[in-house]
Amino acid sequence: QQQLVESGGGLVQAGGSLRLSCRHTGSTFSLGVSGWYRQAPGKPREWVGTIMKDSRTNYVNSVTGRFTISRDVDKNTVYLQMDNLKAEDTAVYYCNMRDYGGIRDYWGQGTQVTVSS
Repeated sequence: QQQLVESGGGLVQAGGSLRLSCRHTGSTFSLGVSGWYRQAPGKPREWVGTIMKDSRTNYVNSVTGRFTISRDVDKNTVYLQMDNLKAEDTAVYYCNMRDYGGIRDYWGQGTQVTVSS
């Protein structure tokens, strides 16, 4: 049973914006460190950014200033706001969540983001 549900991907023109969501469906889950990754065709999976338990964030240089990760602890949901999208941002985006104790690790099913130039 898939416990992370991603949504929000799609096709957008360069310069546009998209917002991805990732929600943990477990009733007893407590949100810990979370992150986003992406994988473009023919390339390895790449780390995009992380949000810590105190909501501090860090990002790969290529998205800094354009992407923002946030979270809603009450909803066990993490978001990836992507602005000023570029063709090179085209990839399947995956969310990753750890529980609050950092013991269990979860992955989303992936959502396609396509940026047309």
